[in-house]
Amino acid sequence: MYDFDILIIGSGAAGLSLALKTAEFARVAVLSKGSLSQGATYWAQGGIAAVLDEHDSVDAHIADTLDSGAGLCNEDMVRHIVEHSEGAIAWLVEQGVPFTLQSADEAGAGAASEPLNRDNLKPLHLTQEGGHSHRRIIHATDATGRAVFETLRDRALSHPGITLFENRLAVDVITREKLGLKGSGCIGAYVYCKEEEKVELFRARFVVLASGGASKAYLYTTNPDSATGDGIAMAWRAGCQVANMEFNQFHPTCLYHPHARSFLITEALRGEGATLELPDGTRFMPAFDSRGELAPRDIVARAIDHEMKRLGCDCVYLNITHKPADFVIKHFPTIYSRCLDFGIDITKDRIPVVPAAHYTCGGVVVDKLGQTSITNLYAIGETSCTGLHGANRMASNSLLECFVLAFGAAEDIRSRMGATAPASESIPDWDESRVTRSHEEIVVSHNWDELRRMMWDYVGIVRSDRRLHRAHKRIQLLEQEIQEHYRYHMISRDLLELRNLVLVARLIIESALQRKESRGLHYTIDYLETLAEARDTVLTPHQKRS
Repeated sequence: MYDFDILIIGSGAAGLSLALKTAEFARVAVLSKGSLSQGATYWAQGGIAAVLDEHDSVDAHIADTLDSGAGLCNEDMVRHIVEHSEGAIAWLVEQGVPFTLQSADEAGAGAASEPLNRDNLKPLHLTQEGGHSHRRIIHATDATGRAVFETLRDRALSHPGITLFENRLAVDVITREKLGLKGSGCIGAYVYCKEEEKVELFRARFVVLASGGASKAYLYTTNPDSATGDGIAMAWRAGCQVANMEFNQFHPTCLYHPHARSFLITEALRGEGATLELPDGTRFMPAFDSRGELAPRDIVARAIDHEMKRLGCDCVYLNITHKPADFVIKHFPTIYSRCLDFGIDITKDRIPVVPAAHYTCGGVVVDKLGQTSITNLYAIGETSCTGLHGANRMASNSLLECFVLAFGAAEDIRSRMGATAPASESIPDWDESRVTRSHEEIVVSHNWDELRRMMWDYVGIVRSDRRLHRAHKRIQLLEQEIQEHYRYHMISRDLLELRNLVLVARLIIESALQRKESRGLHYTIDYLETLAEARDTVLTPHQKRS
C-alpha cells in the first residue's frame, strides 16, 4: 500500500503542472501508464495560445474561441482561462521551457510583433493557427509538447516532494460510498502495476484524473496508444457526470504513408501559408470557407473528407513548397526530418495527408477549479469538460487549459489540505481470489479491432441516425462481452484499456444520438441545421439509456 496526500493519475502537462504546484505543501504521487514520454503532451507539435502581442486582446481571443466553439462554449470559463494565459506562459518560462524567440530579422520586419514585457520576458515568436485572428501561438519550433514535457518532467524528477511511478494504470478510484463507509468522497485508487502484474492500493486525500482523452476509440488517430479514456471511464463508474462526448475533433492533416504511424502535421504549417490541394494540384478550401486553410478544424476536416469521398482518392496534399527552404526547415525541423525519413522533402514535395481522430472535447464535468461532483476528486486536461472548447476546440487552447485548470486545482487543494484528513478506515486490498488467468487473449484483441473500426465507420466525421443506432446495438454487446471477460479473468493493461474504451465509446454514441442537429464537430446528414438554442449534452450515471 502507498499513502500520499495527492494522487495524480496521468503524467502529461496537466498532471506534472499540478504536481509541481502542490509539492511544496503536500506529498504527491504521479502515475504514468507507460514510460513518462508516452503521453499526448510529448507529441504535441503546435503550441500554446496566449494573449501576449500588443495588437491582440483578451476579448479578441475570447471571441475567436466562442466562434470556433459553435455557440456551445461556457463564456465565463473561456474568459477565466484566457485571462490567465499570460500568467501561464510566464510560469512556463520560469520553469525553463525553451520557447522559440523572435530573430532580429523577424522583429525588424514585423513578422510578429514583440510581446508585452511581463516580468522581463524575452520576446517570444508568435505564430497563427486555424480559428485565431491574431498571431498568439507560443511554441518551441514544431515540438512544443516535447519541450514543455521534458522541462516539467525534469523538474518533477528532481523535486523531493514528488514520486513518479511508471508502468502504472489505475483500475478504479476508491470512494467512501463504494466501500460503504460513512461520509462521501474519494480516498484513493486501485492501480495495476504492469511489471509486477498485480494491483496495488494507493491511499490519498485528493485524487486527480489527468489521463488524457479517448481518441484511441477510432481506427485512425494522431494520439499515442495511451489515449483510451481511462479517467473519463473511472469518473463515470464513480458517479460523475460527463458532457459533450459527441464532439470528437478530427485533425485534418495526419501524414498518409503506409509506414508512418499516426504522425501529425501541425496546423502551424497552414498558419505559415501552406495550402491544401487535390491530387491534380487544385486548391479547394476557399470553396468551403472564406478563411481557406485557416478555417476551424471541423470545417477543414469535413472538406477533406468530402473531397476524398467525391474523388475516391486516398488522401489530399499539403503544399508549403512555395516558401523558402531555409524558412521551412527552421520553423518545422521535426516535420521536415520525419517526412524525409519517408522520402518526402517538404521543401520540394507535397505532403500526403488525411484526417484522424485527435482530441476529445467532452469529458468529466468540472468547475473552474477542476472539481468534479465527488468530494476530493478532480479532473483536469483532456479528461475534463470545462466548457472552454464547446462544440469544437480551437487550435492550441488545450495546453493552455491544462495549465490554468492545474493551477486552480492546486490552489483549491491547498486551501482544503488542513480540513481534509487521511481516511482513518482500513481500505481492503484488491481481491482476485475468484479469477483465473485468461488463455483466450484473442477475445481482447478481436474486440479491440472491432470497436475501433466500428467507431470509425459509424461514428466518424459524418454521421447518421441509422449508423449511430447500429453502433449503439453493437457497442452494448461488446461491452457485455468485455465485462464478462473482466469479471472472470486476471487483468492486464490491454483488458483494462479495452474496458475503459468500450465504455467511453458507448458514451460518445449515446451523446451523439441525443443531439438532433449539426453543430461544430457533430455533423449528421439527418439534421443538417443548427438549432437556435445551444445546449450541452450531459449524461448522468445510472440514468435510463436509450
